[in-house]
Order: sequence, then C-alpha cells, then structure tokens
Amino acid sequence: MPDPILDRRQMLVIGAAVSGAAAVPAVAATAPSPAFTAKPLPFDPKAVPGLSEKLLVSHFENNYGNAVRKIGAITAEVAAMDVATAPGYRLNGLKREELLAWNSVVLHELYFAGLGLAVAPSPALARALERDFGGHEAWRAQFSAMGKALGGGSGWVILAWSRRDGRLVNQWAGDHTMSLADGAPLLALDMYEHAYAMDYGAKAASYVDAFMKAMTWSEANRRFAREIAEA
Repeated sequence: MPDPILDRRQMLVIGAAVSGAAAVPAVAATAPSPAFTAKPLPFDPKAVPGLSEKLLVSHFENNYGNAVRKIGAITAEVAAMDVATAPGYRLNGLKREELLAWNSVVLHELYFAGLGLAVAPSPALARALERDFGGHEAWRAQFSAMGKALGGGSGWVILAWSRRDGRLVNQWAGDHTMSLADGAPLLALDMYEHAYAMDYGAKAASYVDAFMKAMTWSEANRRFAREIAEA
C-alpha cells in the first residue's frame, strides 16, 4: 500500500512533474500529449533495511523523477511535430529517447514496487518458481548472481514471464531498452550505480544482498496472477 503521507521531497517531485508538463508549449488540439506524473514511493524510505533513506529518496527524485519529466517533454515534442516534413533523424532520435525514458519509468516503478514489507511468493508463483528454476532458493541464487555479475557495469536484472513459452525467466537488460519481446516483467533489480553507490560505493555485491533481503513479492504476485488469468 502506498504511504498515505508523502514527505515534502516526494511532493516536490510530483509537483515538478505536473508543473513541468504544464510548462510545455501547447500543441494542436488534435494531437494532445498524455500526462506523465510520478507515482509516490510505495513504502516508507526510512524503513527499508540495508538501503538508506538518503539513497532511496535520491534515486526516486533524481533518476525516476527525471525520467518522468523527460518522457512527458519528449512526447509533447513528438506530438507537436509535423512528421511529414521533419527530418527522419530528428524523429528517430526523439523516438529512441522516448523509449529510453519510458522504459526507465516503467522499470523504476517496478523496482520500487519490489521493496517493502516482506511478502512471500503466492502459491501459484511459488509453483512456477519450482517448475522453472527448481525452487525459490535456486531462483534467488541465479537472480542474485546475475546482479553481482553486473557490478561495475550497468543494467537491470528482471524476472519475467514469457507469454510465448508460459514460463518464468531471469533476463539481463541494458540501456532501458532490452527486454524479452513477449515478456511480462514481474520484478526488477536496478544495477546502475545510482541505485547503490551512495550507500555501498563500488561494493555492488553487498547492495545486491541488501536488495534481496529487503524485497517483497507483493507486486510480482499481483502481476503474475493477472498474466495467468489472461493466458
């Protein structure tokens, strides 16, 4: 459940996203751009073991918040563009940056949703973990090892559900653009340095251990239930 009391800094981020969208020049009434606003942190940043409030708030405000504002601005610019006469490189460049920013927003929201009060995998998800990885601990070992292998680099580790094959898979993703084409992401681990350097410096493995201890399956359970219901 989202914390009903947002701290002042979170309110400033959300307010900035809204005011930033309002500051974008008006576009033709026939091509309005969608509004992009930040979602609040779904947990108390003071209460996550192993990850400091300072780190979590900075991650939320600066990385996630900037991606929210960026996607809103890019979408408005594309909507205002005359695509029939605009240079192809300009449109393609904007659409590439739109994809980067949009996926950054989605993955950061999934990352934050994976932290909070301890909730175990649902019975259905636990059975899938057993079938596809050999159990929760085997999944955990692989997911954690993938994160640690990214130490000193950058990218994401994502637990995804393959709609094509009807199974779970841990996947590596980089640059906010690489994903399993038919995949539905259930859980995400941010391995960009902004996610841990403030607390752990170059000790990426220690950050991964902290994330694994602080993670919750609540959002993954909800997403997995939706996927199997629609299968």
